[in-house]
Order: sequence, then C-alpha cells, then structure tokens
Amino acid sequence: MTQNHSADVLASARRIVVKVGSSLVTNEGRGLDEAAIGEWCRQLALLSRGDEAAGVGGPREVIMVSSGAIAEGMKRLGWAKRPHEVNELQAAAAVGQMGLAQMYETKLREHHLRSAQVLLTHADLADRERYLNARSTLLTLLQYQVLPVINENDTVVTDEIKVGDNDTLGALVANLVEADLLVILTDQRGLYTADPRQDPSAELVREGRAGDLALERMAGGAGSSIGKGGMLTKIVAARRAAGSGASTVIAWGREPDALLRLARGERIGTLLVAPTQKTQARKQWMMDQLQLRGAVVVDEGAAHKLREEGKSLLPIGMTQVQGVFSRGDVIAVRDSITGAEVGRGLANYSSAEARLLCRKPSSEIAHLLGYSAEPEMVHRDNLVLKR
Repeated sequence: MTQNHSADVLASARRIVVKVGSSLVTNEGRGLDEAAIGEWCRQLALLSRGDEAAGVGGPREVIMVSSGAIAEGMKRLGWAKRPHEVNELQAAAAVGQMGLAQMYETKLREHHLRSAQVLLTHADLADRERYLNARSTLLTLLQYQVLPVINENDTVVTDEIKVGDNDTLGALVANLVEADLLVILTDQRGLYTADPRQDPSAELVREGRAGDLALERMAGGAGSSIGKGGMLTKIVAARRAAGSGASTVIAWGREPDALLRLARGERIGTLLVAPTQKTQARKQWMMDQLQLRGAVVVDEGAAHKLREEGKSLLPIGMTQVQGVFSRGDVIAVRDSITGAEVGRGLANYSSAEARLLCRKPSSEIAHLLGYSAEPEMVHRDNLVLKR
C-alpha cells in the first residue's frame, strides 16, 4: 500500500473507536492519570467537533473504550497485586468504575462535550436482540453528539459472559457500530519485529495487513502486571475489527496529539489495514447467507425505490410477510409482481411485528407496536441488492 493510500485510510475515517489501556489510564497502577485522560479528552472533543484549527477535516464520530476500572479500584482499596478471585475483581471494578466515569465526565465537560457510560458483556454482543439494542443506543448517542465511554461490565461479569480484555472489546465495538478505524493506544509505539525491551535490534512495523498470521507470530505475551492484554491481543483485535472492514492503528498513548495527527492522515505507530472496505464486508456477509428465515414482499413502487433510487425499505411498501424471523435476521425482499429477490438485508422488526406494519406509514409504528426501533423495515445501509 502506498503512503498516500495509507494516509487516505486514516484521514477518511469518519467513525473512530479509540481504546486506551489500563497502564496508561492509571499511570502503571498509581491511580487515574488526570493529565493524560484530560489530554485524550481534549483531542476527542476536537475530533467530535471537527475543529478547523486542529485541521482534522470535519466532525468525526468517536467512541472511547477505556480500561482502568479494576486498576483504579485496586488503588483505592490498597491492593498491590491484581486479585484472582472473581468476587474480588468485581469489587475492585465496582469501586474503580465510579472514579473512572467521573474522570471522563469531568474532563469531557471541560471541553463542552457530553459523555455517557456504557457497560457491556460478551452476552450483550452474542445475543442478536441485545446486540441490536446496544448498537441502537450507541448510534443514538453519536447522533446527539454524546461521546460514549465503554468498559466491560466487570462488576457482574463471569467467565461465561466475559469478553476477556478491552482490546477485544474495542474490536467488537468497532464491529458493532461499523467503525472505519480502531485506534489502540498502548504503552508501546506499535508492533515491533521483536520485543524492544529485550532485543535492541527490534524494528517498528509501520504497516501490515490485518489478519496476517506472520504479525501474530511477532507479538509476545502480556507486558504489564496492571492490564491483561499484550501485543498479541491487539493484533488479534485488529484481525477481528477487519472482519467488518475497520482498519486498526496501534500507537503510543503518550504520543503528542496522536489522535489529531492520525485524523490528518499522519502515519503514527503501526497501521493494520483491513483487506476489505466496510460496506463490502457487511454486504458480502449478507449475500453469503444460504438459508434465510423469511422474506417481505414489496409493491412495485417500493421495488423501484430500492433498485433505482437506493432508498430504505419502509413498512408502507410491504404487502406480505413470509416465514418467521426475529429482529436482526437477514431476510429477503421480494418483488410482488415476479416473486424475484430484489435484495436482502437486516430486519429491524420481527415477522410478527412486520405483519402488523404492512402498508402502514412509519409514523404509526409506535402506536401499532408500543415502541419504535427504526422508521425503516430495512435500512439502506443494511441492504444489498441483487444484480
């Protein structure tokens, strides 16, 4: 990949997930690093507003995934070593989460940016209904220019529902909101050909392809007694994020203006480029679904709007619902004249709800169902047309 192309990957990213590790957030376990958190929040605010003076090229939608709750709880409880018992880890998280959320709220408010705390578990992301609810919440927060600060819900999490580390959580969030870029801020300047703390000849890997197994072989184990993740978890997270088309940057968290410089297209740390674009990855996944749970049949006008105008599918254009499906399932959209598949996409409503919505305007959804998830049955971003 050319340097210009790499710069485009960074500068064109409009939705960015930033993950910062425990060792940075808590200054290697000594307590929340107010100055460092304040600096990241300043950059996040400038990105969110698209500050012209910062040269970031227009407003960005930004989500922060922050470690540090357990580490901060350990410090407040006077524990020198990370405990192993689940109940002690949960207690530390409960204590530390209060300070972590308060710190982000305070620092972001100084820059006139509202924030929201979102706690997730693997169960929230594995269950399709809860996945869509979490996605809807995050996208709504971004719509209202509120910056979500996400952490794993360590106060209630168990091994069965645990994501495992916040590098993985960052990748899962990037997939959840279909981010363009995942930025992992760490205590290393990026991926090296060997551990630079042990091998002085180690060289920084400036760029690679997410999912390249050779990169995973370069990465070592966990490098801190405070956090859980090492470089390997970051490389694996990049591979996971690439599944939805998001590229990943691994960079030193104390690099001056790192987030702003990345948004300008500057090369910092290690860039791991996703092999496919965001829309290609999602739509290819939908096209690869061999067994669909159901379909909606649409009238001629709706079929025309989908095919020729690139519109979303609204309930008023639906004439019939086939099969049994849940919200979030991939369904077919069929032409009422020929029965041919116009396309397929992610259903915003279940089959039972869709039957109530047929031929109804979107303004009546809340009245008919008692709630309104989306005004569309299938949003155009979640629709792939048959050619």
